[in-house]
Amino acid sequence: MLKIHEIREIIKLVDQSAITEFKIEEEGTKISIKKETVASVSQVTAMPAPAPQAVLASTPEPVAAPKEAAPAPTPTQAAAPQAAPVATEEVEEAGLHKITSPMVGTFYQSSEPGAAAYVKVGDKVKNDSVVCIVEAMKLFNEIEAEVSGEIVKVLVEDGQLVEYGQPLFLVKPE
Repeated sequence: MLKIHEIREIIKLVDQSAITEFKIEEEGTKISIKKETVASVSQVTAMPAPAPQAVLASTPEPVAAPKEAAPAPTPTQAAAPQAAPVATEEVEEAGLHKITSPMVGTFYQSSEPGAAAYVKVGDKVKNDSVVCIVEAMKLFNEIEAEVSGEIVKVLVEDGQLVEYGQPLFLVKPE
């Protein structure tokens, strides 16, 4: 039977590789891991939105509701350059390591209610430092930093449900 740390290692290896599906069977234990491939967008260009029927018919995945359009800028507003918030955020995150959740579960920043958080913004961590716990099916899994550096941002709230691969922390590597 596989131990939890062996399963974690398998998850890490699959996550870091180009493999999208992995299955193993050992002594009656079966493990199947599938990861979704997410396309990254490097440039966004404005394009006319297709009719809602065309979107629903052509995409099998759910489509996010469109945001309300901003009012047309006045001539003085149109002349002033505006920074894109997404671009600013990407620049801030450039060079930072994301500590991600290796499983679906509930994020806890401390070992028990009322206890001090494992880490907070500004704390120094090593690659084997425990930064949080993700509880899944009544099992409390300690999540390690995987990199040495300084915690720059905590991306989730205590008690929040997290998905596989969801970023939990941003770390500035040493």
